[in-house]
Amino acid sequence: MRIVQSRLIGSGFFIQKHLTTMVKKTIIQKSNQCRVCDICDINEKRGKVMKQSSKRNLTMVMDLYELTMANGYFNDGDKTARVAFDVFYRKNPDRGGFAIFAGLEQIVEYIEDLHFSQEDVEYLRSLNTFTEDFLQYLQDFKFTGDVYAFPEGTIMYPNEPILTVVAPLIDAQIVETAILAQVNHQSLVATKTARIVKAAEGKAVSDFGARRAHNMDAAVYGARASYIGGAAGTATVLAGQMFGIPVSGTMAHSWVMYYKDEYEAFKHYAENYPDNTVLLVDTYDTIKSGIPNAIRVAREVLEPMGKRLKGIRIDSGDLAYQSIKVRKMLDDAGLTDCKIIVSNSLDEHTISSLNMQKARIDGYGVGERLITGASSDYSEDSISLLGAVYKIAAVEENGGFAPRIKVSGSVEKITNPGLKKVYRVYDQNGKAKADLIAKADETIDMSQEFRFVDPDMPWRNLKFTHCTVRPLQEKIFENGKLVYKLPTLNEIRAYVKKQLDEEIWEEEQRFVNPHKHYMDMTPDYYDMKMSLLNDSRA
Repeated sequence: MRIVQSRLIGSGFFIQKHLTTMVKKTIIQKSNQCRVCDICDINEKRGKVMKQSSKRNLTMVMDLYELTMANGYFNDGDKTARVAFDVFYRKNPDRGGFAIFAGLEQIVEYIEDLHFSQEDVEYLRSLNTFTEDFLQYLQDFKFTGDVYAFPEGTIMYPNEPILTVVAPLIDAQIVETAILAQVNHQSLVATKTARIVKAAEGKAVSDFGARRAHNMDAAVYGARASYIGGAAGTATVLAGQMFGIPVSGTMAHSWVMYYKDEYEAFKHYAENYPDNTVLLVDTYDTIKSGIPNAIRVAREVLEPMGKRLKGIRIDSGDLAYQSIKVRKMLDDAGLTDCKIIVSNSLDEHTISSLNMQKARIDGYGVGERLITGASSDYSEDSISLLGAVYKIAAVEENGGFAPRIKVSGSVEKITNPGLKKVYRVYDQNGKAKADLIAKADETIDMSQEFRFVDPDMPWRNLKFTHCTVRPLQEKIFENGKLVYKLPTLNEIRAYVKKQLDEEIWEEEQRFVNPHKHYMDMTPDYYDMKMSLLNDSRA
């Protein structure tokens, strides 16, 4: 029995039919009304069922409604109308004090390659949803808009526009899904990694998460994001190949279990990799078996070759207790330079606890909690996602851009309207005091006292004194052409570290109850927003 499941285009319900192959062919012969079966039959005949290894056009990574809206705009003659969309998020993951912007390089690659192939258009035509004129338009489509964004690696905060698209309506609409997918994934992983790296207090953190990632692309680009966030390297080979990230790895329990005993397994590994021998010692009993056999291999196999045992890895049990015990055993054996690496469902909270217990650990291999950005805090207001959204902020009218605002019964879902600029405000010591949202045409002069509004407490009379500002957004695309020099991955990584070390307050980097970074507004911008809100009540 063959099962065919599909959503009927333009309907609000699902159909599910259980058809034998013979029955399906009979229906197709008698009627042309079943588009589901028709499409399945066409795909089978043409051999167009795509495999994961098939070359994919990432332009097609979009929600269907991006195209249905674009088709409607096209038919209504609005394809050249210019609009502005902002990308922002509403809450920091893990109840943290900040997030890290990542994924810009992949957004650039996506926009530069934006096109619809003949095969894509044929598929869209088969849906019987789009007008022929629109499909012809897609065949020659290229992105022609402007894009502004924070430099990749910028520390960011809720409700500020980290990326803005100013473009013809259709251009701006169809890039939504892909942009959000990149920002939400890589920013989440980079942020989580930075928290884990901070907890490690200078000890190396490596990404071990590929097998727990949400798919293979998530493993590869998650490794990239983790490197931005401060990880020393990854175990994911493709990520090393694509991005130049240092790769490392030891052995699995299967290596030890294959051989007749633990010592033989360790011996074979040391003979194969004498310059980089790291032994997994917890397959049977870390203290009674694993470490004694590791010491024996160091003495009997490696030292006669003039080599040293580089490290051991513990992947289970009480990591604090075992590391202290193991450190003494290794030191007593003269292996004071042998590193202790641990893994096993680690995150920033577990690592902080290990430090409090004075565990003797030199490095951490972190898997699922890093690569998925998973939170260990399951309280109602803790989230393990970034949740970035893409909202229209302005529409071109009469030679200018008229602001648009989304009004909601939930205060946090009210958007910041209009074309705008975002500045980071620094005190005399170079510490970031706040971020400031201004109208796009405002001039920000901090050479004297500068009045601002805290939108959470607008009645207060607040001023910046002896401060400097830095605009955060930079132009990435102009009229569809890349005008921005992308930094290297190592430059992005260094940029993150510099901000966290020098600019961002330690109070904002706490894992529990971090200080809230202020998101202020100029008086003109605040007044404009309030005017729109008041008009919405009329």
